[in-house]
Amino acid sequence: MKGFTIPFKDIKATDVALVGGKNASLGEMIRSLSSTGIMVPDGFATTAMAFRYFLSYNALEKPVANALARLDRTDYHNLGETGAAIRSLFLSAQMPPDLSGEIAQSYRELISGTRKEVAVRSSATAEDLPDASFAGQHESYLHISGEQEVVEAVQRCYASLYTDRAIKYREHHHYAHSQVALSAGIQKMVRSDLSASGIAFTLEPESGFRDIIHISGVWGLGETIVQGTVTPDEFLLFKPTLKKNLDPILEKKKGDKGIMLVYEKDENGVTGTVSKITPAEKQQQFVLTESEIITLGKWCLDIESLYNRPMDIEWAKDGEDNRIYILQARPETVQSKQNIAHMTQYKLVEHSEVLASGQAVGSSIAKGRARLLSDPSQAFKLQEGEIVVTDNTSPDWDPILKKSAAIITNKGGRTSHAAIVARELGVPAIVGCNDITSKLQDGQEITVSCCEGKTGFIYEGLLNWEETTIDLSAIDMPLHTKVMMILGDPEKAFQLSFYPNNGVGLMRMEFIITHSVKIHPMALVNPEKVMDEQTRKEISRLTMGYENPRDYFIDKLAEGIALIAAAFFPRPLILRMSDFKTNEYAGLIGGKYFEPHEENPMLGFRGASRYYNDLYREGFRLECEAVKKVRNKMGLSNLKLMIPFCRTVQEGEKVLEVMAAFGLDRKKDPALEIYMMAEIPSNVLQAATFAKLFDGFSIGSNDLTQLTLGIDRDSSIISGLFNEQDPAAKEMIAQVIRRGRAAGIPVGLCGQAPSDDPAFARFLVEEGISSISFTPDALLVGIENILAAEQETT
Repeated sequence: MKGFTIPFKDIKATDVALVGGKNASLGEMIRSLSSTGIMVPDGFATTAMAFRYFLSYNALEKPVANALARLDRTDYHNLGETGAAIRSLFLSAQMPPDLSGEIAQSYRELISGTRKEVAVRSSATAEDLPDASFAGQHESYLHISGEQEVVEAVQRCYASLYTDRAIKYREHHHYAHSQVALSAGIQKMVRSDLSASGIAFTLEPESGFRDIIHISGVWGLGETIVQGTVTPDEFLLFKPTLKKNLDPILEKKKGDKGIMLVYEKDENGVTGTVSKITPAEKQQQFVLTESEIITLGKWCLDIESLYNRPMDIEWAKDGEDNRIYILQARPETVQSKQNIAHMTQYKLVEHSEVLASGQAVGSSIAKGRARLLSDPSQAFKLQEGEIVVTDNTSPDWDPILKKSAAIITNKGGRTSHAAIVARELGVPAIVGCNDITSKLQDGQEITVSCCEGKTGFIYEGLLNWEETTIDLSAIDMPLHTKVMMILGDPEKAFQLSFYPNNGVGLMRMEFIITHSVKIHPMALVNPEKVMDEQTRKEISRLTMGYENPRDYFIDKLAEGIALIAAAFFPRPLILRMSDFKTNEYAGLIGGKYFEPHEENPMLGFRGASRYYNDLYREGFRLECEAVKKVRNKMGLSNLKLMIPFCRTVQEGEKVLEVMAAFGLDRKKDPALEIYMMAEIPSNVLQAATFAKLFDGFSIGSNDLTQLTLGIDRDSSIISGLFNEQDPAAKEMIAQVIRRGRAAGIPVGLCGQAPSDDPAFARFLVEEGISSISFTPDALLVGIENILAAEQETT
């Protein structure tokens, strides 16, 4: 052996200069993590010395340098010509006999007694470094069998050092071409074409939230994820509960997985990859079981711990032995480099017709002309600052995308190539829009908004927006008054968790039920009462895969709650149990069969009165089951509960009895806290007695004000009389605070007034309010008002 090849087991993480980042990582994982049970396919690597020997043997250094010298570095108009010429030099060269002999010998030793197929992957000697990622720049060759075929695949890998995209990437990052060598990794083949494969990040890829593991997967080879040709399954795991062996799966989102890439022999017996329609039953299945998701999550933790940094990991499941393998791991190079203390907020100040929507990548906004492109050869059509609109992208698109203001695709998910490149470029992208290329006209003026949560929107015309840059580290927090947030949308939770706060003072359950569950809970409890066929079909479609439809409600509600609870963990999250009015409940799927008609729903069958009533009691059971899952099974013990619109002390006692019967019993779980919304005059007058039942109060200033003043704040005629600063309303608020303090329980307030009016904030602070909760857009102003009030009252 001349040192042209080296087994993975002899490679260390520090051997990047010898075998490149990809192969160094594989070797290090085999050396360090095999004892933990992590499966990494065995293999060997050709060395950088072997690559340079190949160059010198064929005297390629000077011809390559001459070709690069002719490269137009202004607009790269001859990039394709230059790359093709250099690759031709490599492919027409001769592999040195001693080099090919050593590769063949190492291959024979690798496959002894096992299947003969291997994967041959490129690993540049500067690849996957913390400050750069060459991912996708060079080629890989799968399902290679036979000594000569392996040697030829290695030579093709050598040539791929000069793909157009790799040349442009090195030019952009100022890497000297001659200083980068190519190592080929020859690795036992994992037959994921017979099962599944995917990608995992050890942080949340959109926000950079560090306590999340994000796993995506598809049936067949994982190239469909990168290409964005399918929407994968997605799984979110919470690291703190994963480490405690609790249920860490916060969310399971089923992708369409309509296409799968598999191996197939052609008429000449040559094996290649082909796209096939995924069988319908597989499209409806998750690619991993919950047990497999958790196992893979634990492996991700171990890999992140080994490298002590967030990682981007490729995994595959072998369809023959049904085992999961780690194919490679590289440092995550986008979100992990962001300074989360500095945040730019984007907010549209005008709106227009929504043309389409999809999955948002990033949190910014862009506007410009839509440029519809079918493939990279149409790059000449794209002008600087235009928005690329296409079916999907691949690494060949990279030089084009650098000119774009935003990216929109029909296909793909948050781990597709388009999403990854958008994050690297810092531009917004909306992926998985389905048919956007048929909805937009080439040259049409549009606005791309990714600042409204996980769903991105494409608006007609060129809209204006505001940008606010905030240094979160420079914001002082009040000393005596806790600053909480008001949230409902789980999609925004991870990003908003970085804001200065002491937790969530009000989480509205209704948002999750409306946007995620969608079905009235009683329609799942008593489906026989749903009479029209269309509604029955819609319920069946949404609950597909659930043996018991009730579990659908529990799981969907629990996922939404858990996402917000995890985002703010261990800071408290106070969840208000459902507080729809009857007309709002009736708007849910199947709801009209279970809701009475009321002339004044605001003062009717709402809040606490529903929970023990036979008309809704079993629906409330489902809410409690979701809460139990989040607190007990998932271990998110920061979750507290709150009962809205509790009219009498006797009603409060009934609700607590029902909750205990449904498993939310504070005697059995002393850590469980149940608050009450103080929003009815009776709550104020009987506050001392209510305080014996509940662990805290949260003042709902809107309802309390309108009920104190007898005003319907939605009435355009008298809405001007609605005023939280009215002496009567302020007296009611002050009494709740005083009586709560006298009883020794915390009292908070949720509402806009403390951010709108510094005087109102001062009033609350003077009365000794425990906490004030703000909507995200009012939070920073609210903090300023509280700080000023605390300074004035000390």
